[in-house]
Amino acid sequence: MKLIIAIIQPTKLEAVKEALTQVDVHRLTVLDCQGFGRQKGQTGNYRGTEFSVNLLRKVQLQIAVNEEFVKPTIEAILTGGRSGDSGEIGDGKIFVLPMDDCIRIRTGETGNEAI
Repeated sequence: MKLIIAIIQPTKLEAVKEALTQVDVHRLTVLDCQGFGRQKGQTGNYRGTEFSVNLLRKVQLQIAVNEEFVKPTIEAILTGGRSGDSGEIGDGKIFVLPMDDCIRIRTGETGNEAI
């Protein structure tokens, strides 16, 4: 079992959800978050004063999958989350972490059956 965490542009959420549905991944958690990487934020003007926005709005997806769904899930996120054909700075990151266990609260099932 793996926990896939993806940080993507908010505008790409619907495209990623659609791509995940096409590979039979129907369970995910979506969190609003802020951060920066190579973009290093943005600068703007408000009433003649320049200001800096260091943290940019992003969306974090958390998806728990069985081993056979890891590669299709990553491919779906790449397909839906990439800007254009070759992508752009700020498209995001995908992290794949090992997951020791999963427990369904309602039934008490554990492991692969709980996902």
